[in-house]
Amino acid sequence: MSPPVGADPDPDTSTPPDSPPAAPAVTAATQPPSPTKTPAIATSASEPTTPAEPSSFSSSPSLTRGATTATASASAYGLQAPSATATAPGPSVTQTESKMSRRGLMEQDLSKLDVTQLHPLSPEVISRQATINIGTIGHVAHGKSTVVKAISGVQGHDILMATMLNGAAIMDGALLLIAANESCPQPQTSEHLAAVEIMRLQHIIILQNKIDLIQESAAMNQHEAIQKFIQGTIAQGAPVVPISAQLKYNIDVICEYIVKKIPIPERNFTSPPNMIVIRSFDVNKPGSEVNDIKGGVAGGSILKGVLRVNQKIEVRPGIVMKEESGRIKCTPIYTRIVSLYAEQNELQFAIPGGLIGVGTTMDPTLTRADRLVGELLPPPEATGREAVRTSGTERASRVSKLAKGEILMLNIGSMSTGAKVVAVKNDLAKPALTAPVCTNKLEKLALSRRIEKHWRLIGWGTIQAGITLDVPPCPL
Repeated sequence: MSPPVGADPDPDTSTPPDSPPAAPAVTAATQPPSPTKTPAIATSASEPTTPAEPSSFSSSPSLTRGATTATASASAYGLQAPSATATAPGPSVTQTESKMSRRGLMEQDLSKLDVTQLHPLSPEVISRQATINIGTIGHVAHGKSTVVKAISGVQGHDILMATMLNGAAIMDGALLLIAANESCPQPQTSEHLAAVEIMRLQHIIILQNKIDLIQESAAMNQHEAIQKFIQGTIAQGAPVVPISAQLKYNIDVICEYIVKKIPIPERNFTSPPNMIVIRSFDVNKPGSEVNDIKGGVAGGSILKGVLRVNQKIEVRPGIVMKEESGRIKCTPIYTRIVSLYAEQNELQFAIPGGLIGVGTTMDPTLTRADRLVGELLPPPEATGREAVRTSGTERASRVSKLAKGEILMLNIGSMSTGAKVVAVKNDLAKPALTAPVCTNKLEKLALSRRIEKHWRLIGWGTIQAGITLDVPPCPL
């Protein structure tokens, strides 16, 4: 079962990961024919945007973004978490259902749920939640936030390389922004493309933004530079769409390319559910009465399986402590789902795709200020690992080899953690992690090194082995 991805500190000001680390890090396109159906879309790894009024089968793409993020609040997930004693709403709430149907939301009935018959385009699914995650990537100030606003109507803000790596773990596709008025590639353009390559992301659309600021000849010259830049990369052959996000020029073409270029991903609905936690919140206001306290909320994307209201779940690694002997101890958190939300839409069940808010009976102090970022729920088949061996580390000859004793930042799933290299032999390295991580053998990870006060992506590896930590048995 796959892992998670971490926090959002600025790599320019973050502390080194010896202590718990602050996470790392043209030719005019021919407009394709209009599609008959458009899947709901989320542009991944950060918070979802305010949705347009959905229809049962087709709706314009709604984006929540990856390398750019929308509002960083629980309300962005549509979360008004119920109290810890709340129960799943019953099917008899006819007034609510009538109101839902007027909004174009198809009814979800747990008593009739058959996961073997589910599909991302099932009306009861697509009318309520996004089914595809699309990220925006590219260099700073190249227009990631502006293009998201042009498509979805919601302004965002840039996030950092570390979080971009984390968000790539749940992306189904990506929009690569390249500013037409600057040379190509810029540093983060290369790093972000390398990151999605590490995450095996195959569906990329390149947006040559700010086309209104340059002459046609300059645009053609940069188009040639873009083609040279992507040659031999996972983006080779990707469409290059000239746009002006500020003037909303060719935004309709982007939407149609999203529909035509990025297919509906195959999802696994029958396996035990596994969700990667990207944000976590305490939705209680200061001064709330004890009886009004609501349980903690986790936000993220489901990797496989189906989550249901009233389902008991486990959060791993959970509460991490260091014993007097120096041994790390992990205690999983056991809780129950009391609500599920996708943007403002209440769900009875949630499937892979989009960003889901999970209200629980958990102590809200455990979810406050993103404390659960990088956790998994429910548990994977393997327990957390505190040390790994990697292979395939260096991706460029100009990057110096890993050295024993140096400090790195690792991105494993949605978790960002510091690591000290304790041994190196040929293409194998053994980093000791500063925090345990839930992962599996052969899972990919990204390696970043601190270079001139910045965390810079230097390569990738695969987990070959690790130390499995003992966890106490489930008390339930």
